[in-house]
Amino acid sequence: MINRYDAEGAQSTFQPGSNEQVLSNKLGITDPEDMDDAELVLLEKLYQSVLIEHLPDRPLTVQDLKDWHRQWLGNIYPWAGDVRAVNLGKDGFFFAAAPQIPRLLDGFERDCLAKYTPCRPELDENLIRAIAVTHVEFILIHPFREGNGRLSRLLADVMAVQAGYVPLDYSSWERNKEAYFAAISQGLNCNYEPMEYWVRQALWT
Repeated sequence: MINRYDAEGAQSTFQPGSNEQVLSNKLGITDPEDMDDAELVLLEKLYQSVLIEHLPDRPLTVQDLKDWHRQWLGNIYPWAGDVRAVNLGKDGFFFAAAPQIPRLLDGFERDCLAKYTPCRPELDENLIRAIAVTHVEFILIHPFREGNGRLSRLLADVMAVQAGYVPLDYSSWERNKEAYFAAISQGLNCNYEPMEYWVRQALWT
């Protein structure tokens, strides 16, 4: 929820009555726990649609990610599926500046999605590398106003399933959030080995 982040700009409006804990939404939800529940129910439906009913068997695109985001949160937020127009940071770490996102997404599609999907590496280590690089770069861009972490996990799960694996087990990430985020931060220097460790844990748990 929004209290995990610092934000600025027009998309920072909160739902009246939420004590600045819930973003403005179509459902009039003011309680953070109620919003978490609503987002979770819709995320489960998105997983059913993407992983089970319509698993992509082709290179993924940024448009796919926008479509997934809109399919997931479109009934809640009017900006679902649109790239964010505000700057976001977490615990003093700032993600990509909003004006740079379109350019960065072009590079992400070229250097990650087109390169690594559909994900069918011959070696397990290549799969781990592909997921790690893609995950780190997506998180550093943080292209959407809300839901980037969860959408990044769906993307990792799609890549794993394309490669013949089951979706990742993220419990080790949840238990070690500081170390996980430190691994993300290493991506600023194009060092993906720390994230490869966490992908390996999630893939083979």
